[in-house]
Amino acid sequence: MSHRYALFFRTLLIALVLAVAPLIAANYILDNYAVTQARAEMKAVAERYVMRAEKAINDAVTALQALHKDGNVTCAAIDRAAFHAGLIAAPYVQMIGVVDANGVLMCNVPDQITSGEPVLPALKVDSPLVGIGMRDRSYEGTRIALVSWRIGNGNRLLAEISPVAISIDPGPEYLRAYRQAELRLGDGVVWLKSGEPAPSDRFGEDPELMVEVSSEKYPMVAQVTAPASAADNLVRDLKVVAAIACVGFAILFVAVGVWISWRPESEAEDDFVQAIRNGEFVPYYQPVMDIETGRLRGCEVLMRWARPDGSVISPGAFMTFAETHGHIFEMTRQIMRKTRDEVADLYHENPEFKLSVNLFAGHFEDRQVIEDIKQIYGGSKIAYQQIVLEVTERQPLSDMETARKIIAELQAFGVRVALDDVGTGHGGFAYLQKLGIDIIKIDKMFIDSLGTDDNSTTIVDTMVELADNLGMGIIAEGVETMEQIERLRELGVSAAQGYIFSPPLPAPLFIELAQALSSGEADMGENEAEAEVA
Repeated sequence: MSHRYALFFRTLLIALVLAVAPLIAANYILDNYAVTQARAEMKAVAERYVMRAEKAINDAVTALQALHKDGNVTCAAIDRAAFHAGLIAAPYVQMIGVVDANGVLMCNVPDQITSGEPVLPALKVDSPLVGIGMRDRSYEGTRIALVSWRIGNGNRLLAEISPVAISIDPGPEYLRAYRQAELRLGDGVVWLKSGEPAPSDRFGEDPELMVEVSSEKYPMVAQVTAPASAADNLVRDLKVVAAIACVGFAILFVAVGVWISWRPESEAEDDFVQAIRNGEFVPYYQPVMDIETGRLRGCEVLMRWARPDGSVISPGAFMTFAETHGHIFEMTRQIMRKTRDEVADLYHENPEFKLSVNLFAGHFEDRQVIEDIKQIYGGSKIAYQQIVLEVTERQPLSDMETARKIIAELQAFGVRVALDDVGTGHGGFAYLQKLGIDIIKIDKMFIDSLGTDDNSTTIVDTMVELADNLGMGIIAEGVETMEQIERLRELGVSAAQGYIFSPPLPAPLFIELAQALSSGEADMGENEAEAEVA
């Protein structure tokens, strides 16, 4: 065997050893991580069930306590009216009534046909003030819970908790199909049972993971179980990646010379990719003003490219390239992280401020943008309710149904969604109809000719009327003259942005402007107070 072949096989053997050893270690680490993470997820599921159950019982107890305190404890018409008001105030309660000492319903709201059979155990001398029990009826594995309150005359007020209150299906997708959950009262009575045992032919004699969480307020415990192998779903793809990586490492070790010559050095020299790596894309903040009061409502975040030489490039020079080459996603994440770091204190001190971040059509093709928002702003000083995500009408949405679901999920935890460039692009009224938009923004092209072009005035007036009818907010963009402001006021527009107020500003200048405006409002309030005293 020639020296060349001997060297090749020796290198191949070393490469295989170096590839297999990390693969074994990676699988061991991933397996332990999967089990640990699964237990943490299961604990979170159990805590969620306990939290919802506690909230439902608290609602019922609060409603019954209030009725007892106000003396609404009989079946009289005025008391039944109070029962109805109590139902409205307690969203998890679906019935309020009165039971006698034997536990038989005397009356209830809403009216239900009663069998005359007791729904509660007979009242005893040592019965507690608050009782919790179950009915035999259930909904999708969740029984109807009963909360009673002693009222001192042998009778008890009764609240029936809707099973929908705790009939939830929390937890990550990789566990949801295999885990079982039970919520039990202290005497072993099952309130909720969710999920089915995993088929034995799928997991065999697989050990079981189990987590229990007890309520600190009530005699109640939630138990979540799942086969240990179900946790493998969490890291299955990572194991594949690890195997591929190890194989790739072996190949690279053998062919290191070829790899060095093949490596795309041009990427390191690419100004755009390097700019992303260096974090050169920064947020500028354009104030959004209330043109009726002069107060600051918040800002729109605009992207700028701050080059190392000190020059600042506007988005028109790079945005199309960023979107078509897929760079916009990481750029947007960087911009959001920087807004969180730069203006978090300002927004925490001014909870009424809104922070508008621009997205493009590709952000609404999958749920990644939802995860980005949660990861970046979740737990930060900028609340979800302060965030507005702007989707432009200039670019068509490829999947309207997916976009609608993503927007609905964002709105569910407080984020609002605005439609930018209204009337200039592909969506038209279809976006307003199907996407559940919260705010519409009037494009600058209509503002420029406002007051001089009857058509533009009519279009803006129509947008304002449409926004009012649909319960949406409306903001005018590109405002540059006092005449435009006066005309917008006449048409009913109260919010605007544009160079007449301020150009887009870097964070320090925007914060300084916001504080100056806030200080001005405070001084005005003090002057008014002094005038009143005088």
